[in-house]
Amino acid sequence: MHADIKKYIDTHRERFLNELMELLRVPSVSADPKYKEEVIKAAQLTAHYLEKAGIKNVEVCETPGYPVVYGEYIKDPSLPTVLVYGHYDVQPPDPLDLWESGPFDPVIKKTEIHPQGAIFARGACDDKGQFFMHIKAVEAMIATGTLPCNVKFMIEGEEEVGSANLGWFVVHNRERLKCNTILISDTGILANDIPSICTGLRGLSYVEVEVTGPNRDLHSGLYGGAVPNPINILAKMIASLHDENNHITIPGFYDDVVELSAEERALMAQAPHSDEAFKKSIGLKNIWGEKGYTTPERTSIRPTLDVNGIWGGYTGEGAKTVIPSKAYAKISMRLVPNQNPDKITELFKKHFESIAPDCVSVVVKPHHGGDPYVSPLDSPEYQAASEAMEATFGKKPVPVRSGGSIPIVALFERELGVKSILMGFGLDSDAIHSPNEHYGLFNYFIGIETIPLFFDHYVRLVER
Repeated sequence: MHADIKKYIDTHRERFLNELMELLRVPSVSADPKYKEEVIKAAQLTAHYLEKAGIKNVEVCETPGYPVVYGEYIKDPSLPTVLVYGHYDVQPPDPLDLWESGPFDPVIKKTEIHPQGAIFARGACDDKGQFFMHIKAVEAMIATGTLPCNVKFMIEGEEEVGSANLGWFVVHNRERLKCNTILISDTGILANDIPSICTGLRGLSYVEVEVTGPNRDLHSGLYGGAVPNPINILAKMIASLHDENNHITIPGFYDDVVELSAEERALMAQAPHSDEAFKKSIGLKNIWGEKGYTTPERTSIRPTLDVNGIWGGYTGEGAKTVIPSKAYAKISMRLVPNQNPDKITELFKKHFESIAPDCVSVVVKPHHGGDPYVSPLDSPEYQAASEAMEATFGKKPVPVRSGGSIPIVALFERELGVKSILMGFGLDSDAIHSPNEHYGLFNYFIGIETIPLFFDHYVRLVER
């Protein structure tokens, strides 16, 4: 790291922490309308700190929902441009009685995992602490005259409610958002001594199914054995969606799946994992999944189909002997590159209708979906992130595919035509979305130190 940047960060360390604490005190809960003014306040405070960092053309941009905070520092139009994305909204703090301190009254406490201390507050890790690292890192580069390229910021306020208006904003601001890559810190690392980079996200197809038999609930004694029971039939249909190897049986489901090379699977296997610890952490007697793949592979690089809920008939107290008229289920399918959520939804619909016996009718209702995303390991942004993290952590980061979905990443690639790099610094144990969310001081400051190195390496790699 440039000595001047390191000195600047060390000199302003306490201020960097206090400013984040100020932002964490704002209860910017986007899901609850009663916090509307606080969400707006968080947007305005974010804009204030962008300006204070030296960012130009800062604007709180109106959208049909909560605003997007934009700012830029154009050093030279001929240089590469990095667009930083983050979100200032947070999850609701409930249940409040499980917090050891106020969710919007940040405190620093030492823990076994964070012996240097961690900031406990809603949004500390997701995502205020993480996007604030970028503001402070860019401030340090501007102040020391070491920023090697152009930088733009796009910080939204609706990520926790599905980023409903981010697509609208991107479409209406394509020219302003032009860049060479998008840098996002809304993910994590395996451990503070095991750095990692998220290189892939699964997509999603989500449907609801309805199976109808008789035109009303029937007496199971008078009609049982002579009429179709929608719950029995739905259970059989769902069971048939996997074979004995836990392979999904929908015709064409795997046609577009990109198989990882042996080299890529070997790289993934470098990440520490224990099936015994995995089973113990969630109370399982044994693991379960698609034959031929490890647990980490099953939860990241392989597509899945899971029933998220199933219901029908009588579920109240006591007994009610009925054959129900209808049965329902909600089903999610996690997708991998290059699976298309619309195509998968249509394949599911066609197959599910085809396996229904002619004594019932079936309705498949699509809900929502998202595209999978993968960041190639030979891209300049991945190489830059890897070299930067290796310099600050002292060891090469492990590439990790996430089993979750962040649809905005695919949106950015589709609308802006550029790749994103997911260089996060949180930990799974930081309790995001849960009571007592926290973010380690080590993680916050090593992020601030790593980001300038990413900029340096990225510019070197794209200009050579």
